[in-house]
Amino acid sequence: MVEICQCTLEGKKLNENYRIDNLLYEEMKEVTMPIAAFLKDEKDENYMRAKKALLDLNNKRMEYEDSEIWKSIRIIEMPEIIKKGYVKFILHKEIYDALQNFSEGFRKFELKTAMEFDTIYAMRFYELLSGKTDPITYSIDNLKIMFQLENKYKLTTDFIRRVIEPAQKGLAEKAPFSFTYKPNRIRKKVISLTFFPYQIPQNVDLNVERKQLQKKVSLRWDLDKMVIDYLQQNYLFEKDEIGHNIELFKEASEKLDIMNFLAKKRRLSFAKVNPKGYLINAIKSELAAQLKTEREKQGMD
Repeated sequence: MVEICQCTLEGKKLNENYRIDNLLYEEMKEVTMPIAAFLKDEKDENYMRAKKALLDLNNKRMEYEDSEIWKSIRIIEMPEIIKKGYVKFILHKEIYDALQNFSEGFRKFELKTAMEFDTIYAMRFYELLSGKTDPITYSIDNLKIMFQLENKYKLTTDFIRRVIEPAQKGLAEKAPFSFTYKPNRIRKKVISLTFFPYQIPQNVDLNVERKQLQKKVSLRWDLDKMVIDYLQQNYLFEKDEIGHNIELFKEASEKLDIMNFLAKKRRLSFAKVNPKGYLINAIKSELAAQLKTEREKQGMD
């Protein structure tokens, strides 16, 4: 879903096998995707895995609260498997909005790397230690609670061997950081572990690193205040959404009459389901057309 949201935010057309339809005046979204999206690979025919994933998501809830209301919302509603090879489920608006925010960069770990881990424990350690440089200590009991293993591994040595060490190895192989650890004992009993994060430069995804650095720089270093204000006031872009597409807006400011372009597209965007995505796609198309024209002129010369 994060990858689907990234496509819609960037104005990209979804693969024909994926759909997001509005229900009840956009208060809910009906999502359709191939059942293969729930399976390990094309050879995987274990459809019970898909059923279990859907049921697990249907049984999980999040709480939403603002100044006016409190809600308890299921992550997904009404999951179903169509025997021809598709899955459908419904998302509440709050869940869909949260996924969109997550896909824009409000996340503790980079999706592509996290999905490549062989164990869920490596993924959870990735989230737990992401961005940390100082040692951090967790009790064995709290670690078991965080990993939902309260009733497993009565022996701490088994917990370390089956959970901590595989996670450590998984991070070292695929993540931009891993950890060493030190057992802390009272008498002879290990009561906690201190983790020491360390960087693995060769595993750093340069695209992710560049995006993280861009987020730390003020938008006004790259864009005129007038452009930023217009995007926020007329297209309802948040600052983080502008930052997510900063390179595109920067190029448009340099190569187009950007304010005139934004004003012209504003009227057309009102009829679009996703005005922000429409604008981003329109900018890309205009820049591509301009590049094509320049190349044709160079060919004539």
